[in-house]
Amino acid sequence: MATVANERPIPTGEGLTFEKVWAMFQEDREQMREYREQMREMSLESDRKMKKTRRMMRELSLKADRRNEEADRRHKETEQQMKETDRQMKETDRKIGELGNRFGELAEHLVAPGIANRFNERGHHFDGVAPGGYEIRNEQGKVIAEVDILLENGDCIVAVEVKTRPRMQDIEHHAKRLEILRAHRNKKNDKRKIYGAIAGAVYGEEEKTETIKAGFYALEQSGDTMKMDIPEDFIPREY
Repeated sequence: MATVANERPIPTGEGLTFEKVWAMFQEDREQMREYREQMREMSLESDRKMKKTRRMMRELSLKADRRNEEADRRHKETEQQMKETDRQMKETDRKIGELGNRFGELAEHLVAPGIANRFNERGHHFDGVAPGGYEIRNEQGKVIAEVDILLENGDCIVAVEVKTRPRMQDIEHHAKRLEILRAHRNKKNDKRKIYGAIAGAVYGEEEKTETIKAGFYALEQSGDTMKMDIPEDFIPREY
């Protein structure tokens, strides 16, 4: 009779005794116990590995959650900062607008008379100052240019741009403004000569030099009034 691998053949015949059968039974039971012990240890080891894996996964998940929460918090902070920045910019724009209006009023009531006096001293005798600035509108009524102070008499017009501190680009912008004013007055058949001037509370030497080179009168604050700082041989540009 063939035997199964790893199985011990059961002895038969006269040699079989109770003691031998009992010994075989004990041996098989021991092997079964060892086998169960091995399986138990394998199960415990597998369980430990599973718990360790689950713990690692839980820690990774918690870390990921913390990172997501931190990212979300920073995103919300950034959004809040952007909203606050936007609010501050709008508030700044509002204040600048108010300052511009106040500066226009200041130019009209304080700066304009001083500027008019300086030109009158040169023999122009301006008898009118456009109140609150002068707007140039196109045929559709849209404002295309603004002049801070407009001095007028029967012979000529002087368009004055008033700046706290004149810059180089202000000179170029004023030249374009005068070209628009010239075209506007031509349509009205106003042939009076037009001159330009830039007045500043603080004037840099380089900016003042370029203002004069452009053919504009340069006026600078001096105490409570304005002074005209131009060379004796200065010839203003006529528009």
